[in-house]
Amino acid sequence: MNVSKSVNISIYSGLIGMVIGLIAFILSWNFWEFFAGPLPGYQVFLFPGNLTLIYFWHPIFTEEVNFWPKLFMLLFGQFIVVTSCAVLIASIKKLVGKKLYIKQINQNK
Repeated sequence: MNVSKSVNISIYSGLIGMVIGLIAFILSWNFWEFFAGPLPGYQVFLFPGNLTLIYFWHPIFTEEVNFWPKLFMLLFGQFIVVTSCAVLIASIKKLVGKKLYIKQINQNK
């Protein structure tokens, strides 16, 4: 797998994670009364974005940030964390694939 392909896959993964997070947020926001709280699974779908809100954005800004900037920070964090995880997984896959290929060549000698 070449580098540009893994970067494209990572960016698309981040965009898909961001869209899924936005859909989960919109559904939770609009059906708050129906579920008597957040959408079931909301914390799972927005886990990467919530990590950045808690551990990155919250220490920088106070809790009194307006709605739209906070939503942007959540979705941006969602994108960054999912993209970073996809890059890490692609790098590990490439490293393991290379090691297995070298091992296979050494066994065939």
